[in-house]
Amino acid sequence: MTAAANETPLWQPGPDRIAAAAVTRFQSWASQRYGAPAEGGYPALHQWSVDELDTFWRAVADWFDVRFSTPYETVLGDRTMPGAQWFPGATLNYAEHALRTAEDPLRADAPALLHVDETHTQVPVSWSALRRRVGSLAAELRALGVTPGDRVSGYLPNIPEAVVAFLATAAVGAVWTSCAPDFGARSVLDRFQQVEPVVLFTVDGYRYGGKEHHRADTVAELRRELPTLRAVVHIPLLGTEAPEGALEWSALTSADTEPVFEQVPFDHPLWVLYSSGTTGLPKAIVQSQGGILLEHFKQIGLHCDLGPEDRFFWYTSTGWMMWNFLVSGLLTGTTLVLYDGSPGFPDVSAQWRVAEQTGATLFGTSAAYVMACRKADVHPGRDFDLSRVQCVATTGSPLPPDGFRWLHDEVAEDLWIASVSGGTDVCSCFAGAVPTLPVHIGELQAACLGTDLRSWDPAGEPLVGEVGELVVTAPMPSMPIRFWNDPDGSRYHDSYFDMYPGVWRHGDWITITDHGSVIIHGRSDSTLNRQGVRMGSADIYEAVERLPEIRESLVIGLEEPDGGYWMPLFVHLAEGARLDDELRDSIKRTIRENLSPRHVPDEVIEVPGIPHTLTGKRIEVPVKRLLQGTALAKAVNPGSIDNLELLHFYEDLARKRR
Repeated sequence: MTAAANETPLWQPGPDRIAAAAVTRFQSWASQRYGAPAEGGYPALHQWSVDELDTFWRAVADWFDVRFSTPYETVLGDRTMPGAQWFPGATLNYAEHALRTAEDPLRADAPALLHVDETHTQVPVSWSALRRRVGSLAAELRALGVTPGDRVSGYLPNIPEAVVAFLATAAVGAVWTSCAPDFGARSVLDRFQQVEPVVLFTVDGYRYGGKEHHRADTVAELRRELPTLRAVVHIPLLGTEAPEGALEWSALTSADTEPVFEQVPFDHPLWVLYSSGTTGLPKAIVQSQGGILLEHFKQIGLHCDLGPEDRFFWYTSTGWMMWNFLVSGLLTGTTLVLYDGSPGFPDVSAQWRVAEQTGATLFGTSAAYVMACRKADVHPGRDFDLSRVQCVATTGSPLPPDGFRWLHDEVAEDLWIASVSGGTDVCSCFAGAVPTLPVHIGELQAACLGTDLRSWDPAGEPLVGEVGELVVTAPMPSMPIRFWNDPDGSRYHDSYFDMYPGVWRHGDWITITDHGSVIIHGRSDSTLNRQGVRMGSADIYEAVERLPEIRESLVIGLEEPDGGYWMPLFVHLAEGARLDDELRDSIKRTIRENLSPRHVPDEVIEVPGIPHTLTGKRIEVPVKRLLQGTALAKAVNPGSIDNLELLHFYEDLARKRR
């Protein structure tokens, strides 16, 4: 795809929308207070934000009224990556900011949370009730001996109790970490054993796809295998009694206690997130209270344009960074919509039904869900009242051009479509939503404020209109302060700074267009490279999965010992479809016509299914390693895969090819 591919925008915000956007007001205010450019719109503001990085972040802290209980000495004490020092000397507390709205008597009884499950019943939790529960639980955690820096873990679905437990943990200055209850014991232990939690919040089970899934046995195993636990807190989602020795959730959250917010250094750990961990143990990524607070204020308040009148829905689980991002909607006084259930139950329209019932203004989902709706011939704008939805945002994988067109045609013509891209590694976006810019089909609107995003060639030269490595050349506040159990920082360094010293290399192929938008082409470490031409796997998936016979696909490029290159396309067929010569020809013709002859695979191979990480990403690199002859145990971390049995197919294929 070239920079000039989409000259005509699919959507453009009107003058009223641009004038009302928080980022417009911020720019005007920052021009008077901090010397930001008054003219030139977002592109000028972004340039200023990276040229004057310290001033920009000082302005963000001021605009959002960040409460520093002790003042900072400077914005950036050390700019070196890794290891940049943000706001040295400052102390604050993330949870204090997340619960500030409860202090407003006019908002105290308004909903902070709207919880919806598969029955589509709504349960609101007011700001005052949320603050009260957090205060009660924080006091109980202190009574259990939890101190700043201790780890507190949650084995929880996307329910209000998870938000309360996280905020109470942050209030105490402890470090939160969570997994969704569909993770098996081994996957959870691979994560939690690394950080040695002292408290475990857990449910007895969860509901998904119309069924109850009991988790008592898994919880018992977690308790046995986590010797550092001082307390286990039982949340009876399925109504069972607490197991012996566990504390009752209701007993810990019923007191009317004013929360006490531990004032911690800006770089004090807030939470530990985990990378997909496709090889070895998952990386335990530590992010700071202050860094996340500032980054999420900017991202949610300016880029997502969310405020007190909004309702923020994102389909996620507590095992994915988007849950952490969603919870930060509280920072801007926004009501969170917490949906706990299957994205497709009782039918594929489930998420649109949630949006209608809750009056969601920002609807966040995955590109895969959008394409599934398109394939199922769903008509959300016709069948549901989505009049309050201002923005549909997608992440997880690039939104294909057909997805943009479908949202525009089937949800609303005047719809802001925000395809965003970032990572667990920064718990934020590098590029994506800008409420004042046009939307071009297949493109992310722009690099985010304060993010010095570039596309580089292998020699570190910048590219425009060509595919290159996604790099960030200046620090961001939410970059990891470290990995857990990485005392010399070598694993952290090798993960991002090995290729270009002092510059963050994320591992994605991107194009920055001549109009400043961004196109994501897929992972650079699994990128296809035929005869010197680099191709993103996402482009092939978008073309192939238009065919009704193809449920999902996976493409791998293998450099062979003899200098050859083998590029198979694995296809998981729709029910009733058959991979005959006619379908093979149709697949190859579709790729040739939509992309190029270079993209056409050497073979099309039917598979029983496509393996994913637990957060739903296709695993290209481990499959590539299996096909190169790497043993399964070394090619992949079994606890990070949704269906390990599927990998045996690729392992057997590698044996046959040898």
